[in-house]
Amino acid sequence: MEPMDIVGKSKEDASLPKATMTKIIKEMLPPDVRVARDAQDLLIECCVEFINLVSSESNEVCSKEEKRTIAPEHVLKALEVLGFGEYIEEVYAAYEQHKVETTQDSLKGGKWSNGAEMTEEEAVAEQQRMFAEARARMNGGAIAPKQPETDRSLES
Repeated sequence: MEPMDIVGKSKEDASLPKATMTKIIKEMLPPDVRVARDAQDLLIECCVEFINLVSSESNEVCSKEEKRTIAPEHVLKALEVLGFGEYIEEVYAAYEQHKVETTQDSLKGGKWSNGAEMTEEEAVAEQQRMFAEARARMNGGAIAPKQPETDRSLES
C-alpha cells in the first residue's frame, strides 16, 4: 500500500523539476566532478522527502498553535524540532532576502513589468541580445553570426 498525501496522490507523484535540480547539483560541485543519473535521481528523491518531512512537522507546529496557515515561523520551529537548528540562521537570512527581493519587485511593478525603465525598442534589443547569448551557449560557446538588422525606415 502506498502512502497518500492530503490531495490523494501518492508520494511518488510528488517531484521537483529535474532540470532545475540538476543545475543546482552541478553548481554545488567542482566543475570536474560528474554525477551519475541514478545519483541525481536519488538526490531529487531525498529533497522531496526532506520537503515532505519539514512540511509535515510545520503543519504539526501550526496545529499545536491552533492556526490554520503555516507561517515562516512554523517552518523555522519545525527545522529546530527535526534537529536542523544549525541551519535556522541561514534559512532565516534567505527568507529575509526573499522578502526584500519580492518587495522590490512589487515596487517596480512586478518581475515582468516594463514600466518606464525601458522603451519597447530597448526591450526588443535586450531580448535579441539574450537570444544570441543563449544560442552561443547552445553552440558550445561559439558566437552565433549576427543577423543583419533591417532598416525600419525603408518599410512602409
